[in-house]
Amino acid sequence: MRRYITLPNAVWFLLTLALLNSYVLVRQSLYWLIGILPLFLLLNLLAGMRIRGTKSLRLRVCHHGTVLLVLFVFSLIPSLLWHVLLAFRVLGGGVRDLLFSALFCTVLSAILFWNGILCVYATSTQMGIKWRVIGALCGMIPILNLMVLSKIIRLTSGEVEFEMEKERVASDPALSSICKTKYPLVLIHGVFFRDSKLFNYWGRVPRTLIMHGATVYYGQHQSALTVKESARELTARIKLIVERSGCEKVNVIAHSKGGLDCRYAISEFGLAPYIASLTTVNTPHRGCLFADKLLTAIPDRVKEKMANAYNVTLRALGDETPDFLAAVGDLTAEACQKRNEMLTFPEGIYAQSVGSVLSHPRKGQFPLNLSYRYVKHFDGENDGLVGEASFAWGEKYTLLRTAGNRGISHGDMIDLNRENISDFDVRAFYTDLVSDLRTRGL
Repeated sequence: MRRYITLPNAVWFLLTLALLNSYVLVRQSLYWLIGILPLFLLLNLLAGMRIRGTKSLRLRVCHHGTVLLVLFVFSLIPSLLWHVLLAFRVLGGGVRDLLFSALFCTVLSAILFWNGILCVYATSTQMGIKWRVIGALCGMIPILNLMVLSKIIRLTSGEVEFEMEKERVASDPALSSICKTKYPLVLIHGVFFRDSKLFNYWGRVPRTLIMHGATVYYGQHQSALTVKESARELTARIKLIVERSGCEKVNVIAHSKGGLDCRYAISEFGLAPYIASLTTVNTPHRGCLFADKLLTAIPDRVKEKMANAYNVTLRALGDETPDFLAAVGDLTAEACQKRNEMLTFPEGIYAQSVGSVLSHPRKGQFPLNLSYRYVKHFDGENDGLVGEASFAWGEKYTLLRTAGNRGISHGDMIDLNRENISDFDVRAFYTDLVSDLRTRGL
């Protein structure tokens, strides 16, 4: 909130109070509206739009909306006190003029509020669906609506300050090449997702890495295939990247099932000469016991319906041969054990793994907050999908926890929800990870 305690905002606040409570002037002459309405329009268009340190229109609009909401909240009590004063001293016209003044103030305040709330609803990433829904449901409940509004203001103001700091760090010339590795990065998605320009699987991570000098490519394989078939597609994709860019090798960072796909490609499809390093993130190297139990517990008829619905949808989105059940089947503990006995990993490729755990189920985003307890029953500590015992692989293993009671979910590790977690900065984590690859000469 410190960013909002400034001289320009103080001027906007005084202007807001004057405009909201200017009916006494309009009552004397309608010509006052010629000055009041343009100033009010100016307030709604420009307050908070000029902030130094960012070129992001999204952040500017989010800041603008937050400023308007702050002006709305802080003008409530002075406006109320002003009308109490009017009731006793100023208005000689009695109750009618008092009501018209209150109506004038209420209409302008409503415009100010709706302008602000629509701006933050449209641009904030940290509000999420949860606070958007709560805000809509509580909007007409006195007192509670102000409590929710204050929470929304804290979320959006914190978001602007956090993102501004990230941009400041990213623009530091000394940090512009800390992720400029010898070999480019290839980011490999997990199961049931695709690489999309509209919604990046890796959230804000790629943009941050690129701002720090990294060259980034994507696996672009289908969303749901067996490990073998995904590995076949990734082999062709990575060879194509190497051939077209002339980079000789790549550093692969693979999330979830993507790590299994890459291990298979290196072992069975001759991809090893093209790989400088492989980092697996929350990959179920030893499978998921809960997946075994789930596939056994769900009736075949239900499984077939779920699979058909998924396969039809993903074909419509571009997958050629999605196979929901085959993809899930390759994540079971039994399937992973058999595959681990078969796969080899050649020397000369730096291999490491990363995992994370949730500390409390309700802290994870839907649906991981629901699956957490079920996974914990079979796999112990987990990230909402994969048990901690399944993460470790390679010559270095890093387990991530938070100091607080939130933890880090399977989705948090790829910035899926674009959430700023107080105890874990996902963008800083990947920046450090890639910077380490650079230090290793990779």
